[in-house]
Amino acid sequence: MNLPEDLLAEVRDWHPHPRAFVTVSGAHLYGFPSRDSDIDLRGLHLLPLERVVGLEGGGETVSRMWDHRGVEADVVTHDLAKFCNLLLKRSGEVLEQLVSPLVVETSPLHEELLSHVPALVCRQHAHHYLGFSRGQWRQYEKDGRLKPLLYTFRTLLTGIHLMRSGGVETDLPRLAAEYGPDYLPDLIEAKIHAEHGEPPATLDRARAERDYTTLTTRLEEERDRSRLPDRTTAHPALNALVIRTRLAGSPA
Repeated sequence: MNLPEDLLAEVRDWHPHPRAFVTVSGAHLYGFPSRDSDIDLRGLHLLPLERVVGLEGGGETVSRMWDHRGVEADVVTHDLAKFCNLLLKRSGEVLEQLVSPLVVETSPLHEELLSHVPALVCRQHAHHYLGFSRGQWRQYEKDGRLKPLLYTFRTLLTGIHLMRSGGVETDLPRLAAEYGPDYLPDLIEAKIHAEHGEPPATLDRARAERDYTTLTTRLEEERDRSRLPDRTTAHPALNALVIRTRLAGSPA
């Protein structure tokens, strides 16, 4: 994905702290961006040591949203310690941001964090994907829109793939080709033309509900028989990484 250079320059000029990485998230990462999809940038920054050890805290999360040539740009980054704590709390969202192949900025610290991913992934990540998909399905039942329906299936399939393989796959077209349902390509095509539209008229809502229930059960079953560890084992390594990086004072 090629982002406008002036957008990247604006992020660099505006952001108050050095960044270890910035990646693209949202619909572009999930493989179903529409023509007017938001540009979601997520990443990790490093607070100066005096901000961490002194009395003036703040800055753990930095965010900004603005209109960039008619497209909404949304940037959120977390400080190193907060980001690592979220990883250790089995946040599938930040894990996906870390491993996103759509890299805008990177650093040796980013590469080091990526090396810890195998020790971060555990069966408890299924809790995140089950909870997120449940919330998206409820939203779909409420408004009948296409976007939460796609997020429901994307989340469930990502969770199933993670429990089966230990690998993070967020691209819905690839997931759909392996796990189904077979009508997902039609939903993705409809999303390209309307960010907040409704599913195509050919969608059988009763079947979609059955598939949601079936995939939820499958994710639970894949979790229960997964070879992944029950809990993450990365805490000591991430703790050492945070201390060493803080003392060095740079993400480079």
